[in-house]
Amino acid sequence: MTYSRAMTGLLALLASHAISAPAAAGELLPDPAFAQPALAGEWWATPNIKFEYQPGALCGVVAGDTAQPWDAILGFNGLALQKGERYRLSITVSGDPGGPMRALAQKAAEPWTAEGEIARSVNAGKQTLSEDFTAAETHAEAQLVFQLGGSDTPWRFCLHAASLQSGQEAAVESATSASSAIRVNQFAYFPNGPKHATLVRKDPSRVEWRLLSASGEQVASGFSKPQGYNPSSGLDVHTIDFSGVRAPGDGYRLVVGEEASPPFSISASAYDALRVDALGYFYKVRSGIEIKDALAGKGYGRPAGHAGKAPNRGDTSVGCVDTRTARKVYGEAWSCGYKLNVAGGWYDAGDFGKYVVNGGIAVAQLLGTYERALHHTRGASPALADGLALIPEAGNGIPDILDEARWELDFLMSMMVPEGEALAGMAHHKVHGNRWTVGPILPHRDRELRVLHRPSTAATLNLAAAAAQGARLLARYDRAYSEKLLATAVRAYRAAEANPALHAPYTDGSFGGGDYQDDDVTDEFYWAASELYLTTGDKAWLDRAKASPYWPGAAFPPNGFDWRSVAGLARLQLASVPSKLPKRDLKAVQLSVRDAAEAYLADQRQEPFGLMYRPERFGWGSNHSVIQNMIVVATAYDITGDKRFLQAVRESMDYIFGRNALGISYVTGYGTTYAQRQYSNMFAASTDPSYPAVPKGALAGGPNSGLADDYAIRKLEGCAPQACYVDDARSYSTNEIAINWNAPLTWIASFLADAR
Repeated sequence: MTYSRAMTGLLALLASHAISAPAAAGELLPDPAFAQPALAGEWWATPNIKFEYQPGALCGVVAGDTAQPWDAILGFNGLALQKGERYRLSITVSGDPGGPMRALAQKAAEPWTAEGEIARSVNAGKQTLSEDFTAAETHAEAQLVFQLGGSDTPWRFCLHAASLQSGQEAAVESATSASSAIRVNQFAYFPNGPKHATLVRKDPSRVEWRLLSASGEQVASGFSKPQGYNPSSGLDVHTIDFSGVRAPGDGYRLVVGEEASPPFSISASAYDALRVDALGYFYKVRSGIEIKDALAGKGYGRPAGHAGKAPNRGDTSVGCVDTRTARKVYGEAWSCGYKLNVAGGWYDAGDFGKYVVNGGIAVAQLLGTYERALHHTRGASPALADGLALIPEAGNGIPDILDEARWELDFLMSMMVPEGEALAGMAHHKVHGNRWTVGPILPHRDRELRVLHRPSTAATLNLAAAAAQGARLLARYDRAYSEKLLATAVRAYRAAEANPALHAPYTDGSFGGGDYQDDDVTDEFYWAASELYLTTGDKAWLDRAKASPYWPGAAFPPNGFDWRSVAGLARLQLASVPSKLPKRDLKAVQLSVRDAAEAYLADQRQEPFGLMYRPERFGWGSNHSVIQNMIVVATAYDITGDKRFLQAVRESMDYIFGRNALGISYVTGYGTTYAQRQYSNMFAASTDPSYPAVPKGALAGGPNSGLADDYAIRKLEGCAPQACYVDDARSYSTNEIAINWNAPLTWIASFLADAR
């Protein structure tokens, strides 16, 4: 945790108060139960908290109208933490009427490194809470602090007990290490699809396996196939093939000796529910609209986020970054003299930022979910229905996927620079707070000033591509809106042509949001021109697409296309969307998709866990990368009818649902052991139970060899690529959620539901 610099002098002064009273063996605090009045005086507080001692508690009123957690602090200094030592922080607290609390055992000087943390919303009842942690560093000067800021109104906080004990035995880790050596798809296999499992076993001799029904009856048996050491997972493995079993049912288990797998289903219809849940995620992360329990589910209802109601400053009138910040970010004193209403859209990920490049590919893949169903299911897919999802627009005569996409398309258009201004027609790259918002917190409580960042060529072309795609799909439902989208797409493309190298820079992430740096926009030009051609049939747009180096070049990276590399998405659209594309050109683009699919199948054959992903290092959001590769293969199935591609996609989903190094399903609510502690400001039940849990159908980012957060570095040092993941909200680099991850999950779930 980094404190504001305004607190530095105060906390440095308070850090000078040392505790001389002896502590009990293993106990670092001298009076955990507040039984000795003299020792209670060793606690300190910021001036906006008035504390008093009473037998058995330290209580006081915390001033209201504080913005950040660290704006009001109760603390205790003179502690020491030793690297590698195990500690247990235990507290009993209450509040009236209640407020936010973060208890941290941390370094007593900048950068205030936190080793142990408990975050809760405190209420009138006593809450006893504890957290075990291992110190990652030695801190000769440490402290225990209670950050109590962030409330609009004054509230009374009571600390009834506080204990910090050393020498604790290591607790059993609850996340990600599988209890069974038999890794299976914990969700569902298709009756007519491949059914494989992976057995973790060092012994190279084959071993007998048995498949049992829910009643314990043996259904099938056979012998494993030893595969040896797998570098991706760091494990010695065998594979098991029980594809011959086709009978639908729930509660199947594989058994090898004393080892039994988690239960799983064989079902042709299981993906129907996933399609709905994955799509339903987007309503829950909408900005600028009240979220209703009746639609989102109990506990997910909340007021509109960033609607400009105090204490929230909102997105309804947002100006640009100040010139001082611009100099640091862009190297020039850029700003603007206007304000935009950019309310609406989806929150990008665990934070409250809204980024046009992430929103562009996410909305395009939701639109693609609809478009694929439109052209490949003869109108039979539920993805085409009005009433598929629980959203406010259901029943309006427009398919729900298009309604959800429209919520984001409106936001993307609102990010355009107005006529008459410098860079008119360009799209601002992003909008977020001028500082990082500290969670857990719901978006309507966020106090940070929202700012627009400089327009970028990449964002502008994302707007052009997504708006062009939306224009053709919404034309039959709302002609005027379709025409607006198309006009916006053309205007944005021409603005990008006039400003072809206005790149989003790399930053250190200290300005309240991710940078989404991209200094190569040739792929975005290719994508936007392709979408404009598919919508208009105008040869001028085809000529622009053909002028791209991507027209004859490779478009599909081995680690999957993403927001930074969208040429693959453009290629899929050209290959699968009906158009006036000349036959010779169509044949070429479809052949490139088929060749890419064959390459992914070749990778899959070398992976005993069945995934279509084979880089030396797993990247940020690797789970979505696996799915993007699957979408390429699924598209190859659509354009060729070759069932090898369909079966390969089915098998690759095994990895997502638990047939992986850690034996965990990466989709919340699906499987026996699944990710449920993802990093999120608002879906924060794993940190503070008063907040809603991560929604069912949310995709966790997944293994990330980069280990880009402190918690992952501590927990995962030396991990094999496929094992670089921890289901903990503190590991945002492996365990975040994001719109551009759930959009491809929605696409592939819909494909699998329809292609049965």
